[in-house]
Amino acid sequence: MSKDKSLAAVALITSLFFMWGLALNLNPILIPHLKKACQLSDFQSSLIDSASYIAYFILPIPAAQFMKKYSYKGGIILGLLLFSVGAILFYPAAAVRNYAFFLGALFIVFSGMAFLETAANPLITLVGEPKGATVRINLAQTFNGLAATLAPLIGGRFILSGKLLSPAEEKVMSPQQLDAYLTHEASSVQIPYLVIGLLVFSVAVMVWRTHFPKVKEETDEALDTKMPLSARIGELLRDKHLMSGVLAEFFYVGAQACVSSFFIRYSYHVAGIGEKDAAELLSIAFLLFMIGRLSGTGLMLIFNPVRLLVTYAIINIALIITAINIEGHAAIYVLMAVWFFMSIMFPTIFSLSIRDLGKKTKLGSSLVIMGIVGGAVLPPIMGKISDLTNIQFSYIVPCICFAAILWFGIKNLRVKKLDVVNAH
Repeated sequence: MSKDKSLAAVALITSLFFMWGLALNLNPILIPHLKKACQLSDFQSSLIDSASYIAYFILPIPAAQFMKKYSYKGGIILGLLLFSVGAILFYPAAAVRNYAFFLGALFIVFSGMAFLETAANPLITLVGEPKGATVRINLAQTFNGLAATLAPLIGGRFILSGKLLSPAEEKVMSPQQLDAYLTHEASSVQIPYLVIGLLVFSVAVMVWRTHFPKVKEETDEALDTKMPLSARIGELLRDKHLMSGVLAEFFYVGAQACVSSFFIRYSYHVAGIGEKDAAELLSIAFLLFMIGRLSGTGLMLIFNPVRLLVTYAIINIALIITAINIEGHAAIYVLMAVWFFMSIMFPTIFSLSIRDLGKKTKLGSSLVIMGIVGGAVLPPIMGKISDLTNIQFSYIVPCICFAAILWFGIKNLRVKKLDVVNAH
């Protein structure tokens, strides 16, 4: 494979990291927007996260099986096509203002993203010179972080109107005026998601036309045994350490989704900040996450990563408790700091969970990744608590999540050295 073709393949794979970073981090924009446009409760609006993360939970294993038969390239093309179709379906969903239609479109988008993540993470390390694999994966992850930072800015600029009707304003509007307002709000997602869908489709065409190297997977020694897959999974499910790691990852992803998804609603409730300004603050929070990941990587060279995890969990518990009990702009800034201290949690928990698995590492890693379903389960719980109390108190849910992570970290304090996997 020529150097130019290799660079083209690397560039296209790197663009995938940017795409799913953008799509996933538009959810905190969609949640308050569709809550308004479709007149939803907080619980109902949180199902946006459920539709997204459940696809990540269901699809990775079928995606891996598909790519085993049709190659990484085939998996990427299918993933891009699903992503494109789901994004384009936002247009008719907005036209009929049907929330179930939106959720179905989102599930298709994230089904495509499950294929992309399953393919792109290993493929970026295998395309090009082996000695450059670490550089390539870190560069790709940087583009993922950049997309996360830009997503709230893009969503705030092109999707959010900045106009929120009070109950009193709704009462004085005629049914025709209210319907016109809601239709106008819903329609604001049409062009942005149509553009995303067409851009993703164009990338699918480029991938189809680009030569990718044939990749030979390393043999998983665990698969060489005669033990059936169900028996191997059963054996791992009895591994208490691994299962505690799956549970910790469940709580981490749930906490990340909860903190992000309701941030715009929280900002309005505690400080009267409009949705467009709140979207800009959310972008800064994601930037803090990137800075935290970079600085955390450096701190792990000096301090024990497990002690750092415990310290960050304690700090986040304190920050969340503070954010629940104060109001005004100070509450917003306190909550934004949570992103910085979340930054190292996913890769550190992941690395701790799969320690000493030996030949079972690959299958064990898959189980830990399935902990991502926490992002589907916990936001609806937070939404229900918000409906019953208020959005500020509902942040007790991510507080409990960080307490669970603290418990996991304390249980692993005996670990003196840890090679942190660059994941998620």
